[in-house]
Amino acid sequence: LQDTDEFILPTGANKTRGRFELAFFTIGGCCMTGAALGALNGLRLGLKETQNMAWSKPRNVQILNMVTRQGALWANTLGSLALLYSAFGVIIEKTRGAEDDLNTIAAGTLTGMLYKSTGRV
Repeated sequence: LQDTDEFILPTGANKTRGRFELAFFTIGGCCMTGAALGALNGLRLGLKETQNMAWSKPRNVQILNMVTRQGALWANTLGSLALLYSAFGVIIEKTRGAEDDLNTIAAGTLTGMLYKSTGRV
């Protein structure tokens, strides 16, 4: 077995990505996940709301409207939460000067508190 690094890194570079670099993946992943889950929920709601209608263009349009509306709503919600979480995480890490699990717990707690403070359920 080889005991050397797999990649060549510049002198002084970290072998792992920092919280700031991971923030972009987190936000994008949450937006895409939210869009997919929202679209599925929209399909479910659209089929439920139009179950008494015959298969026709108006029914299809109504279902598609529900799919796109719910997809956008969920993507926006999860993306916003991921943005808040990532921003809090980066700020806490830079403020404390440490990279540990306490930053993750604090970022999650602050995100939840801010999200709930707006009166959402």
